[in-house]
Amino acid sequence: MPRVTVHRKAHFNAAHRLYRQDWSDEKNFEVFSKCSNPNYHGHNYELIVSLTGEIDKETGYVYDLGKLKNLIKSEVEEPFDHKNLNIEVEEFKSLNPSAENISVVIYDKLRKHLPSSLDLKITLYETPRNFVTYSGD
Repeated sequence: MPRVTVHRKAHFNAAHRLYRQDWSDEKNFEVFSKCSNPNYHGHNYELIVSLTGEIDKETGYVYDLGKLKNLIKSEVEEPFDHKNLNIEVEEFKSLNPSAENISVVIYDKLRKHLPSSLDLKITLYETPRNFVTYSGD
């Protein structure tokens, strides 16, 4: 059967601060600029979850997008939406919540619920011009 990629788009709004506790405020600002604001700042994140696999002969699906919608809601939207990632999301209490790290955390949260036969790719837009992709590599 052909391998096809299906996509599900989602979004969440969250605040964060990029900084290292072991650095001075001056060094944090030098490295992270205004993203190191001690009062935090927010983004309207856009998420695209892509699954690649063979089309199921019985259903015609690569994966049921309704199930994927619910998985994204429970694993990403509910835990991250309208949260301060540094303070309220366990994974980022000791991990700098850069777009790169957020995409890896999302990948890991979703991967464990999906069949291993499917390739998973995360595309996370922090702004319309800044985005990252992660495929577990």
